[in-house]
Amino acid sequence: MSLIVAIEKTYGAFHLDVSFQAEREILALLGASGCGKSLTLKCIAGIERPDRGRIELDGRVLFDSEKGICLPPQQRRIGYLFQQYALFPNMTAEQNIAAGAHHLKKSQRQQRVAELLTLLHLEDASGKRPRQLSGGQQQRVALGRILAAEPEVILLDEPLSALDSYLKFQMELDLSDLLASFGGITLWVSHDRGEVYRNCRRVCVLDNGRSAPVTSMTGLMAAPGTVSAARLSGCKNYVTPAPTEDPYVVVIPDWGGIRLRCGSPWQADITQLGIRANFVRPAQSDALNAIPCWVARVVEDVFTTIVLLRPEGAVPDAPLLRMELPKDLWTGAQALTVSVAPEHILLLR
Repeated sequence: MSLIVAIEKTYGAFHLDVSFQAEREILALLGASGCGKSLTLKCIAGIERPDRGRIELDGRVLFDSEKGICLPPQQRRIGYLFQQYALFPNMTAEQNIAAGAHHLKKSQRQQRVAELLTLLHLEDASGKRPRQLSGGQQQRVALGRILAAEPEVILLDEPLSALDSYLKFQMELDLSDLLASFGGITLWVSHDRGEVYRNCRRVCVLDNGRSAPVTSMTGLMAAPGTVSAARLSGCKNYVTPAPTEDPYVVVIPDWGGIRLRCGSPWQADITQLGIRANFVRPAQSDALNAIPCWVARVVEDVFTTIVLLRPEGAVPDAPLLRMELPKDLWTGAQALTVSVAPEHILLLR
């Protein structure tokens, strides 16, 4: 089974241009707010109509602008979990789930609803209306309604954003277990890298309406490629590099001309150098990629110490270098040398 999406849509001043293919998997669509994630899901579900392009599910054409094909949502076999769940307010949990099984005969529908109530641990809440349910219960009812329709694809639009931190973690575990038994294709939209890292093996990054090639989650973390992807993957440090005679060595003019050896060679389209804060570590002055620094500021976080460093010789408005350490490793120094391994330096487009 595969879902092939290649569509464009202009929405006011915003232009969506996405292209990706998902297999029988949980594929993450990762991007900042306003990048087009939700609009992409709505086009796949049939709620919005793309201006051009094609959407194909397991060989069945859902949309084709050239051939004039645009199947209505009810014919696409796609379940859409909205951010606010969109439950029918005057129906009970049981009735909401049954609404998704309208294609079944009455006896089959009753049996399927009973199975889903048990699967989703909603037996005691079956007679309650949405306003009487917790956020987690509402989400499970919404998922039950989707599963009752027997979809081939499930679209999750920021599925955990409406929950508090404790409930969010528990619901993430429950949702992960449920999707593991689904067996179809799931698109998980989020701006939370940790959430998708824990639940998705592959990711498609969206930036300002445009999609990057699908990559593995580990690949995104190790080599994000672009500044936008690096930001989404949690990278905190950025500075402008310049090439040298050695393609594996760059110079940082804003940091006093310090030279850094990289794990990958310079390319003509490189614009930024990225360094993850947790890969910056205190080092000896003769270490590879040693950077002598002054401590500009120290911020105590819950479990770590965040140290903002100014490299020696840096120009006045140069970006500071952020280092994050376990609390017991911070000595309170006013000046120190740090280093970053070549393989942890990101050359970014």
